[in-house]
Amino acid sequence: MKSTARAVVIGGGVVGVSTLYHLAKLGWTDVVLLERKELTSGSTWHAAGLLPLFNLSYSVGKLHQYSVGLYPSLEAETELNVGFSQVTNIRLATTQDRMDEYQYYAGVARTIGVDVNFLTPEQVKEIWPLCNTEGVIGAIQHPEDGYIQPADLTQALAKGARQRGATIYRNTTVTAITQQPNGEWLISTDQGDITCEHVISCSGNFARQTGAMVGLDIPVIPVEHQYIVTEQHPAIMERKKQGLPEMGVLRESDASYYMREEAGGLLLGPYEVGAPACYVDGPAANSEYELFPDALERLEPYIMAAMERVPAFGEVGIKKVYNGAIAYTPDGSPIVGPAWGLKNFWLNEGHSFGVTAAGGAGWQLAHWIVDGEPTIDMMGVDPRRFGDYAGRGFLIEKNEEAYAKVFTVHYPDEEREAGRALRRTPCYDRMKALGAVFGSVYGWERPNWFAPAGYALTDADLDKPDVLLNHNHPVVAGEAVREKWSFRRSNYFEHVGNECRHVHEKVGIQDMSAFAKCEISGPGAEAWLDQLLTNAVPKKQGRVSLSYLLTSKGGVRSEFTVYKVAPQRYYLVSAGAYERHDHDYLKKAMPRDGSVSFERLTTSMGVLVLAGPRARDVLQKLTDADLSNAAFPWLTGQKISVGLAQVDALRVNFIGELGWEIHHPIEMQNYIFDLLMEAGAEFDIKPFGIRAMTLMALEKSYKLIPRELSVEYAAYESGLDRFISLKKPGFFGKDALLAWKDKGLSNSLVTMEVHGVTDADARGSEAIYKDGEIVGRATSGGYGWRVGKSLALAMIRPDLAVAGAEFEIAILGKLHKATLIEDSPYDPENNALRS
Repeated sequence: MKSTARAVVIGGGVVGVSTLYHLAKLGWTDVVLLERKELTSGSTWHAAGLLPLFNLSYSVGKLHQYSVGLYPSLEAETELNVGFSQVTNIRLATTQDRMDEYQYYAGVARTIGVDVNFLTPEQVKEIWPLCNTEGVIGAIQHPEDGYIQPADLTQALAKGARQRGATIYRNTTVTAITQQPNGEWLISTDQGDITCEHVISCSGNFARQTGAMVGLDIPVIPVEHQYIVTEQHPAIMERKKQGLPEMGVLRESDASYYMREEAGGLLLGPYEVGAPACYVDGPAANSEYELFPDALERLEPYIMAAMERVPAFGEVGIKKVYNGAIAYTPDGSPIVGPAWGLKNFWLNEGHSFGVTAAGGAGWQLAHWIVDGEPTIDMMGVDPRRFGDYAGRGFLIEKNEEAYAKVFTVHYPDEEREAGRALRRTPCYDRMKALGAVFGSVYGWERPNWFAPAGYALTDADLDKPDVLLNHNHPVVAGEAVREKWSFRRSNYFEHVGNECRHVHEKVGIQDMSAFAKCEISGPGAEAWLDQLLTNAVPKKQGRVSLSYLLTSKGGVRSEFTVYKVAPQRYYLVSAGAYERHDHDYLKKAMPRDGSVSFERLTTSMGVLVLAGPRARDVLQKLTDADLSNAAFPWLTGQKISVGLAQVDALRVNFIGELGWEIHHPIEMQNYIFDLLMEAGAEFDIKPFGIRAMTLMALEKSYKLIPRELSVEYAAYESGLDRFISLKKPGFFGKDALLAWKDKGLSNSLVTMEVHGVTDADARGSEAIYKDGEIVGRATSGGYGWRVGKSLALAMIRPDLAVAGAEFEIAILGKLHKATLIEDSPYDPENNALRS
């Protein structure tokens, strides 16, 4: 066995072999793959081989799109048949919510270049004559979709990798992984040791065991998945005899199963409630080509639904039942990218649709390793989107839920119930008593909106359709149902509007303690931050700035509020959802001479936002600090006392009104909260949630990662000009950003007013049309209550970014006129913020 390599891939399933193939394809020939048994002997061998293009995640959608484009080309390259059957895929809709989901997805698909057709029930019947279309209201079809033979695909990728110089060692078990003082990795195996620069973990069911070797708690636990293969059916055999095409892959989403032809019979794969997590502590050392005993009783409702939809399925016997492990993460998407806290250790794990995603995941990870950056926005699959809260118990509950909800309607406002109330701020119970309807971000409970006292929805309000998957609202033990999920304006629309108006007219309070927070200090702190971030670092104590960390190519990686607390001490705040991501980049970029220190403050500091025209009146009652504009201007911060509590008050917010963020020791939160509520009573203070904040931010054209800000968009394309200081000597990504600008920008971020909206606003990912041609995509959208308009932010061609220009935007299948308007339709001069 080789003793050195540039990169070593651990795991010989389709994901690992694809990673090896793509590294070699980019010119890294000194790469090695280690497989403990035989290639595909983990989960790949028993996969059904489906290639679903459907995915509401932009990141995952792009990975799947690449895979489906790559696989047919492998035979010409390797002379190996991968068994690709481009039979198309049909997804049935039997409810309006499901059709709304498909219409929303069509926007995602069209903006990334995936073909999707809408079918009538009659057209479904033509393609799938064995399908009973009673109750079907429509369907979508991917003409490029189909299925593949996973083992054949893996062997073709392996041959392609070998042809480019890569090496594969089978029957080689990794026993230890150790990083050496010089940064290289020493991998110990039962066949000898190998030293390398990069390690890529693609170990599937063994992901947690591999991670444990380097101190990582990988958020992956597999779940059992069963599928049934029937005996041959006469009608299918007759079709074959007549030379008719395969009927394609059929998915009845509302009954949670997929079905396709298999060797003259049918293959049925349900995603059932109650499928258990497996291999929680990893498979046994001798595990190979392993299956679990079948448990058909779990599948009974889905089998019955399948027999009703395709009666032929019930007319033949069962030939074989497969029950194998599929890797899962808490949100069902894979983890592809760098490991946190470790240099040159990479993860390509948690693939619940591994055959579909393998090509794309290997492609992007190889670019990330070789070039230093991926070529597409990978935030949706970044391993650092989970934190250390995602431990064993959390993973079991969430991964089982993610499996059971593969086919549920993926509402944009859905808040799943498993693993909840794990991370609570001290004021959680107070917010709950005030009517908070909570959502979750990075494990934290956070108020989405506030329901009036006694508010509840009836069964008639919920109007649940009579299908297996009809879950359209959150269920919280001991609480009435107060929210119905929808792609359209739902029951909470008016209540969120009331919150927006109240903050605009009076004063509101919000808990934003989930913000990621840290302190950067040390003799080199100022110089280091100044050469890292785009904006000039505040030089005067008490000043606040907004700044960005770019990629090496000039895209936007992270956003930070930077507050100078003291000489060489800076307090940084960023999005709570990306704490591990943002902090990992900061820590990895720190100088190694000890001149800069990092301290995580997320869980030790709370944040209460006080905002609205009466915010100063409320806060002034509780402090002896001078809160006047002259003494405490916008974009500054001060240490002040709120009652007995010393806090850092920052005069910033994300809603565009007069206000302060009150950053405080977390243990003082309830004391401060109670004082604010008491002092604010005479001004009618009320709480507001994240949904009101988001709509008010939209009215200010404020930007979010990874919507308007992305590694795919140059910082100038995202309209960050005023936060980019070209006066200072440099910042990370500066040269690449300027080169990108000189070459020519492809996008321009604009604000649009959407006309004729009655019940469905843009949400992001909708296609933007000009004269029938797609010229951009919406990034965010919603209703602006202060301006009384439906709004959207969008990336469009720069030559079209002219105020007053008219476009069309497709919202749930309906075209609406959209007019380009000036940014910040609410208070463009920032008079409220400065008041």
